[in-house]
Amino acid sequence: MSMLVSWEWSSTTWTWSTASTVTITTGATDTTMARRKATPAARDESHRVEVPLVDLAPQHRPLQAELWQAVQAVAAHQRFVNGPEVELFEQEMSAYLGVAHAVAVSSGTDALLAALMALGVGPGDEVITTAYSFVATAEVIARLGARPVFCDILPDSLFLRPGAVREAFTSNTKVILAVHLFGRLGPVEELAKLAAERGVALVEDCAQALGARAGGRSAGSFGLSGAFSFFPSKNLGAWGDGGMVVTGDGGMAGTLRRLREHGQVERGHYQKLGGNFRLDTLQAAVLRVKLGHLERWLDERLRAAQLYLQMFWEAGLCAGPDETQHPGHRLVMPQLPAGEREHAFNLFVVRAEKRNELAAYLARRGIATAVYYRTPVPLQPCFADLGYGPGDFPVTEEACRQVLALPLFPGISPDQQRAVVAAVAEFYRQAD
Repeated sequence: MSMLVSWEWSSTTWTWSTASTVTITTGATDTTMARRKATPAARDESHRVEVPLVDLAPQHRPLQAELWQAVQAVAAHQRFVNGPEVELFEQEMSAYLGVAHAVAVSSGTDALLAALMALGVGPGDEVITTAYSFVATAEVIARLGARPVFCDILPDSLFLRPGAVREAFTSNTKVILAVHLFGRLGPVEELAKLAAERGVALVEDCAQALGARAGGRSAGSFGLSGAFSFFPSKNLGAWGDGGMVVTGDGGMAGTLRRLREHGQVERGHYQKLGGNFRLDTLQAAVLRVKLGHLERWLDERLRAAQLYLQMFWEAGLCAGPDETQHPGHRLVMPQLPAGEREHAFNLFVVRAEKRNELAAYLARRGIATAVYYRTPVPLQPCFADLGYGPGDFPVTEEACRQVLALPLFPGISPDQQRAVVAAVAEFYRQAD
């Protein structure tokens, strides 16, 4: 079978967001965006430079022929579900991450859900997790009838605080679910040691951290399992939803493969309840093509982050590498670890004075931003029955008041970055 189709890639088609302040209302895994448009009267057209938060066109445009060849191959064999590309993608991801088993699933949320299901999490169990994440991290715990036990975070990495985790243990604790935020690999070794001491599983939510590594190990390989998202804006993005669970445990991998097929052991025989968690073949085909370019894109993200750090320092807005933060610095930059790529920069997130006012000003200047996240997960209405309240998670609550994601993506130009820095500097000059 042959197919003749033509397409055009454009910045309009593949630009994630335009001149608006973007609030992440579902985020780390299944992202939608609620925009707040600036009114025409509020816009400063004389200084307007459009800079999107994420633009996918620079990634996809050079790959048109390669991507279309992969799509045509799927159209030819017509195995749109469980086609050969899925298993090949699993093998390639397993090799890339240095893990024994990789199981492709339908989304990052389903990756977390399947991982907990494979561990037998259910009513009466407790799962210790972070107060600072996208809601899916805790949502999957509650969906299984277990209780999410929330802990505060470290102020620098925003990673789950090991001391708080230790204090949260009870006889019902079954899993520690930790999140590597914004692309940064958190100090996960201490949690892995603690999980081993207590005889519980450590699951890593790596939705934003594909490509981060330390000590020769990748995010997702420190615990019993790791969950990844292939949402389009992630470091490796599909043309829709997609996810993956990785593990070094062969028994768990087998359970995951059955769970994604409704718990089917053999055709027509269902040993336990599962779900429809399959990654479709077209997504696997696209992801295989893009995986071959991932390292180059990660290098571009790192270079762009380094340039931001240099520009903001030169503008006097943040501390330099060997300087101490002082009141004159209006921004706290993400840390840039030395050595291996411990930060994969899925997002470039700063902590800003007058965050909301800054975001609104940038929107008027045509620069898109996003807030990850405005409200601690345990303070969301859906978890009101757990009894948490304001003040229970002070570090998380402070982060929610300060964090702001600035434009960063493979292909962002130095001119675009200069426009962002100039607009931020101008805002603080006017604020003074």
